[in-house]
Amino acid sequence: MGAHADPLARPARVFPLVRHLSVPLSRLLVRSPVTPNQITAVSLIAAMGGAWCFTYPDQRAQIAGALLFLAFYILDNCDGEVARAKQLSTRFGLYFDTLVDWVGHAALFVGLGIGAAAHWNQRWWFWLGVAGAAGGTINYFLGLYMDLSAGGARDTAATPTVRAEPERWIDRLGYVLRELARADFCFILLALALMGWSWALVPAGAIGAQVYWCAAFIKGVREHHV
Repeated sequence: MGAHADPLARPARVFPLVRHLSVPLSRLLVRSPVTPNQITAVSLIAAMGGAWCFTYPDQRAQIAGALLFLAFYILDNCDGEVARAKQLSTRFGLYFDTLVDWVGHAALFVGLGIGAAAHWNQRWWFWLGVAGAAGGTINYFLGLYMDLSAGGARDTAATPTVRAEPERWIDRLGYVLRELARADFCFILLALALMGWSWALVPAGAIGAQVYWCAAFIKGVREHHV
């Protein structure tokens, strides 16, 4: 899918799954007066509400949190799709979107840590959640630094380009961790919440978030995105 492809076209690939939900909604939103930045703001509300739900160890609260994060991911795709369809892409919108991504995910891991600490009555779960949020924070500022160092070269109006998967196993592993897991993480979160295993993401996030930002230094991973 090139830079001039229809942003509201039916997804040609199975993954990321979330685009199969975001594109139909974007087709409705593009007919409304809503702006991409307003969609981003609503997605932040959904993310913070989800993170707050995860602070409670009750499974129903965890499922509610996962559903709010599913909404967050759908809207996170919609803002870009609507921006490109309405030709309203801006540099501010791009940075606002990445800021919301960071805040939402950092809040999620802190919320998960608080909920797990309450469930197991062990404080170290909270600090694992903080470690996950810290890894995401490092990744956010590292990405911001790289973009600003390059003069903010990303084209805000371009449709994301899908390249072939990397060939080397280390690049492929990093590609899966950085891109595929990120794009459809909301479904992993929902599945674990339905099984009552949301807590498993706390140690996984504490480790995975560090791997995620370290992967930015692997050239073969940086060059492949979804």
